[in-house]
Amino acid sequence: MALEPFKESTPLTMGVELELQLVSFSDYDLTASSPDLLHLLSKKPFPGHVTPEITESMIEINSDVHTRHTELLAQLHLVRDTLVEAGEKLNIGICGGGTHPFQKWVDRRIFEKPRFKEVSSLYGYLAKQFTVFGQHVHIGTGSGDNALFLLHSLSRYLPHFIALSASSPFVQGGDTLFNSARLNSVFAFPMSGRAPFMLSWQEFQDNFFAKMEHTGVIKSMKDFYWDLRPKPEYGTIELRVCDTPLTVERAAALAAYLQALCAYLLDRKEEPPAEDDYLVYNYNRFQACRFGLDGTIVHPKTYESLSLREDILTTLRRMDPYAERLGGSAALNHLMQVTHVGSDAQYLRDQYAASGSVEGIVDAAVQRFRGRR
Repeated sequence: MALEPFKESTPLTMGVELELQLVSFSDYDLTASSPDLLHLLSKKPFPGHVTPEITESMIEINSDVHTRHTELLAQLHLVRDTLVEAGEKLNIGICGGGTHPFQKWVDRRIFEKPRFKEVSSLYGYLAKQFTVFGQHVHIGTGSGDNALFLLHSLSRYLPHFIALSASSPFVQGGDTLFNSARLNSVFAFPMSGRAPFMLSWQEFQDNFFAKMEHTGVIKSMKDFYWDLRPKPEYGTIELRVCDTPLTVERAAALAAYLQALCAYLLDRKEEPPAEDDYLVYNYNRFQACRFGLDGTIVHPKTYESLSLREDILTTLRRMDPYAERLGGSAALNHLMQVTHVGSDAQYLRDQYAASGSVEGIVDAAVQRFRGRR
C-alpha cells in the first residue's frame, strides 16, 4: 500500500491522545476491564473519542482538533469526568502515569482486535510488556515538507517533553531510578527511535517509505514507533515521547507548549536542522529519562553542556510571545511551576515514601486524576 498523500491541515492546530490505566479498587492492580468500560461508555455520547488499546487493562482517549489551550483543557475535563463516573459504576479506578508500579506483564490479556493480535503474534512477550501509558500530541503542519522540518527541528527539544511529563519511576514493584522508564519499553521495538533525516516529503515517500515497504518489514506508518513521526492522514506530526501525566491539566499544558514551540520554529529563526544534530540525540534522551529535570544535555549545534531544567526555563521564556498569541500563556506558567516543584515522577516517589506501599502510589494516582489531590 503506497503512502497516502499528506493531508492539508491548518498549521498549529492540536489534538491529544492519552493512554490510561484501569485499576481494581480491591488490590490496585491493573484489571482487564476495557471491554466492560467501552461497552458502558458506548451507551451515551462521549465528549471526545475512546478506543481500546493493546491490552485489556488500557484505554485510549482522543480529543478533537483545537486551536487554543483553554478549549482543549475544557474538553479534557469533560472526558475525565465522564470516565470517572463510568469507572465508579464498574468499581474501577482510572489514572494516568507512564507505568503501573507493580503489575506483572504475564497477567495481561491482548484485546480482541486484528491489529493487536497481529502485533502480539509478531512481537511475542513485548506486546504484553507494552502495557505502558503515553501521551501523544498532534500538531497541524500545513504540508509534508513542514512536517519533516518540524520533526527534525524538534529533536533538540525532545528531552524537555520527556522530563516535564515523566511519571513512570516504578516498574514491576521496584524503583527503576529512571523518571521515565516507559520509554525503555518502547525502545525494544525494532522500528522505534528517530526518523531518517529527510526534509522533503517527496524524498521521504520515494526514497524511504517505498523502499521500506518493498522490504516487507512495514505496511503503513503505524508500523513505525518513532519518538516523532509524520501522520499524513491527519496532516500532522505526532510527538510520542511523553508519559501520560497524572492530570489532564498537565496533558493540555504539554500540548500548548508544543504548539508554541512549533510556531517559533516555523519562523525559521534557528539554524536549520541537520543530520549531525542526532549525534547527541540518544544521550540527551537518556539523560531526560534517567534524571528528569535534573539531567544534563548537550546542545546539538554548539556541544555546550546544559542543565535540562535551565534549558527548559530559558525556552519557556522565549516562547512567551508565541504562547500569548495562541492563548497558551497559562499552560507555560503551569510548566514553569513543574520546573520548581518537580515532575509527576517526583510526586509518585513522595507518595511511596508517605504510604510505604506501591498500592498507595496507585491510590494517589487515581485520586490525582480525579482532581482531588
